[in-house]
Amino acid sequence: MTFSSTTGHAHTTQATNPVDYADALLTLSEGSVHRRFDPYLDIDWDAPELAIDRDDPRWVLSAELDPLGATAWYQGLPLERKIEIGRWRQANAAKVGLAFESILIRGMMQYAMALPNNSPEFRYCMHEMTEECNHIQMFQELVNRIGDDVPGMRPLFKVMSPFIGVAGGYFYAILFIGILGGEEPIDHYQKALIRSDNDTQPTLRRIMQIHIAEEARHISFAHEFLRAHLEKMNPVSTAVCGVAFPIAMRWLADELVKPPKSFARKFDIPDEVFAEAFWESPHSRHILSSFFGDVRALVEDLGLMNRVTRPLWKLMKIDGGTSRYRGEPERRAS
Repeated sequence: MTFSSTTGHAHTTQATNPVDYADALLTLSEGSVHRRFDPYLDIDWDAPELAIDRDDPRWVLSAELDPLGATAWYQGLPLERKIEIGRWRQANAAKVGLAFESILIRGMMQYAMALPNNSPEFRYCMHEMTEECNHIQMFQELVNRIGDDVPGMRPLFKVMSPFIGVAGGYFYAILFIGILGGEEPIDHYQKALIRSDNDTQPTLRRIMQIHIAEEARHISFAHEFLRAHLEKMNPVSTAVCGVAFPIAMRWLADELVKPPKSFARKFDIPDEVFAEAFWESPHSRHILSSFFGDVRALVEDLGLMNRVTRPLWKLMKIDGGTSRYRGEPERRAS
């Protein structure tokens, strides 16, 4: 196995060396010590340049990157309505994100508490959970300051979330597949927005910058964890993971990106527009598929993209190409 950095794409060419895996975890742990952020030290919430104006036109959704923002219905709305919808959507995305982080923490804590003494995984898991607690505070502070009383997760997932987290601690490979299913869509969208020409609201941009920096380590750990553990599994367990990958990616993309039906009712979004945005139009399907270029590359590396699972990726509408390296920007033909 080669491991270049916390953000580079690692390719498996042979069985994972336990020493290499431990070294990779040490690199990630040291990164968490020396390159960490605090939501109340690294964001000056009361700075004038970070003031949150509810009527700021920078809340308007991107017509390229947001599936609802791309619809003709949204683009045809008055500016005030576009701002209101965009602001609510960004606030709800933050609320969903912090709820997902809480599920991750439940599952990872359950897993870490069963690890033996001197496990390098234990140290890194604790670093990651600390960072996720900071993300929860950061996202909730944003929601509070925006001022919209958003619900966050869809109702069923909210009810299931405590049980999902605890169960994940026992089915640890599925837990880390699920972690990628939740982290990759958010990370992909935030990176694309930062790279774009969109004039993003400053507080939101700062939060995204911090989140992207720390999620690079979290995603790297999930990739390396799955490489190290899947090769030790029996063929049946490996096959289950191969099937779980596309199902988890699509399910969690829906939970994290697709807003609850109460959103459509609140803003009188026609059913056909909601369906177009999530995920019936070619553009929205492209957005959905683009979330998972890095995951598809990992699945190929793990040998889990085969004649059984490949059609399942297509059935889930998340098939497509693979990234050449982790975090590769999407390049469209001109």
